[in-house]
Amino acid sequence: MATVELESVLDLNTLEQYCSAIGAGTLLKSVVLFEQLMPEYVGSLVKANDANDKDTLCAEAHKFKGAAGSVGLKRIQQFAQSLQHGEEASWETEHEVWLGQIVEHASADLQQLKEFLESKA
Repeated sequence: MATVELESVLDLNTLEQYCSAIGAGTLLKSVVLFEQLMPEYVGSLVKANDANDKDTLCAEAHKFKGAAGSVGLKRIQQFAQSLQHGEEASWETEHEVWLGQIVEHASADLQQLKEFLESKA
Protein backbone atom coordinates (compact mmCIF):
# COMPACT_ATOMS: atom_id res chain seq x y z
CA MET A 1 0.00 0.00 0.00
CA ALA A 2 1.26 3.46 -0.86
CA THR A 3 2.45 5.54 2.09
CA VAL A 4 -0.03 8.35 1.34
CA GLU A 5 -2.91 5.87 1.46
CA LEU A 6 -1.50 4.21 4.59
CA GLU A 7 -1.28 7.61 6.29
CA SER A 8 -5.05 8.02 5.90
CA VAL A 9 -5.57 4.72 7.74
CA LEU A 10 -2.79 4.70 10.34
CA ASP A 11 -1.16 7.36 12.50
CA LEU A 12 2.31 6.63 11.14
CA ASN A 13 4.04 9.33 13.18
CA THR A 14 2.70 7.97 16.47
CA LEU A 15 3.38 4.39 15.42
CA GLU A 16 6.99 5.18 14.55
CA GLN A 17 7.42 6.83 17.96
CA TYR A 18 5.87 3.83 19.73
CA CYS A 19 8.10 1.44 17.78
CA SER A 20 11.17 3.44 18.74
CA ALA A 21 10.14 3.64 22.39
CA ILE A 22 8.76 0.19 23.14
CA GLY A 23 9.37 -1.84 20.00
CA ALA A 24 7.00 -3.09 17.33
CA GLY A 25 6.65 -6.48 19.01
CA THR A 26 5.40 -4.98 22.26
CA LEU A 27 3.00 -2.70 20.42
CA LEU A 28 1.74 -5.66 18.42
CA LYS A 29 0.72 -7.32 21.71
CA SER A 30 -1.48 -4.29 22.46
CA VAL A 31 -2.93 -4.48 18.96
CA VAL A 32 -3.81 -8.15 19.48
CA LEU A 33 -5.65 -7.21 22.68
CA PHE A 34 -7.47 -4.42 20.82
CA GLU A 35 -8.36 -6.95 18.10
CA GLN A 36 -9.95 -9.22 20.72
CA LEU A 37 -11.98 -6.32 22.15
CA MET A 38 -12.94 -4.66 18.86
CA PRO A 39 -16.06 -6.77 18.15
CA GLU A 40 -17.40 -5.78 21.56
CA TYR A 41 -16.58 -2.09 20.97
CA VAL A 42 -18.20 -2.02 17.54
CA GLY A 43 -21.13 -4.11 18.76
CA SER A 44 -21.79 -1.60 21.54
CA LEU A 45 -21.82 1.25 19.01
CA VAL A 46 -24.25 -0.57 16.73
CA LYS A 47 -26.47 -1.64 19.63
CA ALA A 48 -26.70 1.91 21.00
CA ASN A 49 -27.47 3.26 17.54
CA ASP A 50 -30.15 0.62 16.92
CA ALA A 51 -31.73 1.54 20.26
CA ASN A 52 -31.64 5.26 19.35
CA ASP A 53 -29.65 5.79 22.55
CA LYS A 54 -27.66 8.88 21.65
CA ASP A 55 -26.02 9.32 25.06
CA THR A 56 -24.72 5.75 25.11
CA LEU A 57 -23.65 5.95 21.47
CA CYS A 58 -21.61 9.09 22.16
CA ALA A 59 -20.09 7.59 25.32
CA GLU A 60 -19.18 4.34 23.55
CA ALA A 61 -17.73 6.30 20.61
CA HIS A 62 -15.54 8.21 23.08
CA LYS A 63 -14.18 4.96 24.52
CA PHE A 64 -13.64 3.48 21.08
CA LYS A 65 -11.88 6.65 19.90
CA GLY A 66 -9.39 6.37 22.75
CA ALA A 67 -8.79 2.67 22.19
CA ALA A 68 -8.33 3.05 18.42
CA GLY A 69 -6.04 6.02 18.90
CA SER A 70 -3.91 4.19 21.43
CA VAL A 71 -2.90 1.66 18.78
CA GLY A 72 -2.57 4.12 15.90
CA LEU A 73 -5.80 3.41 14.00
CA LYS A 74 -6.22 6.92 12.61
CA ARG A 75 -9.17 6.57 10.21
CA ILE A 76 -11.54 4.79 12.57
CA GLN A 77 -10.39 7.02 15.44
CA GLN A 78 -11.40 10.08 13.41
CA PHE A 79 -14.86 8.66 12.68
CA ALA A 80 -15.29 7.81 16.38
CA GLN A 81 -14.16 11.36 17.24
CA SER A 82 -16.99 12.75 15.11
CA LEU A 83 -19.46 10.18 16.45
CA GLN A 84 -18.78 11.06 20.10
CA HIS A 85 -19.83 14.70 19.65
CA GLY A 86 -23.62 14.46 19.72
CA GLU A 87 -23.92 18.19 20.33
CA GLU A 88 -22.55 19.04 16.87
CA ALA A 89 -25.07 20.30 14.32
CA SER A 90 -24.09 17.68 11.74
CA TRP A 91 -24.42 14.76 14.17
CA GLU A 92 -28.10 14.01 13.53
CA THR A 93 -27.63 13.74 9.77
CA GLU A 94 -24.14 12.18 9.74
CA HIS A 95 -23.81 9.85 12.73
CA GLU A 96 -25.03 6.78 10.86
CA VAL A 97 -22.53 7.48 8.06
CA TRP A 98 -19.69 7.72 10.60
CA LEU A 99 -20.80 4.53 12.31
CA GLY A 100 -21.04 2.82 8.94
CA GLN A 101 -17.48 3.85 8.13
CA ILE A 102 -16.25 2.39 11.42
CA VAL A 103 -18.08 -0.89 10.77
CA GLU A 104 -16.86 -0.99 7.16
CA HIS A 105 -13.19 -0.21 7.79
CA ALA A 106 -12.36 -1.48 11.29
CA SER A 107 -11.25 -5.00 10.36
CA ALA A 108 -9.28 -4.03 7.25
CA ASP A 109 -7.60 -1.12 9.04
CA LEU A 110 -6.65 -3.41 11.90
CA GLN A 111 -5.16 -5.88 9.43
CA GLN A 112 -3.10 -3.12 7.83
CA LEU A 113 -1.87 -2.08 11.26
CA LYS A 114 -0.79 -5.62 12.08
CA GLU A 115 1.03 -5.95 8.75
CA PHE A 116 2.75 -2.60 9.32
CA LEU A 117 3.95 -3.64 12.78
CA GLU A 118 4.99 -7.11 11.64
CA SER A 119 7.17 -5.48 8.98
CA LYS A 120 8.84 -3.40 11.72
CA ALA A 121 9.32 -6.25 14.21
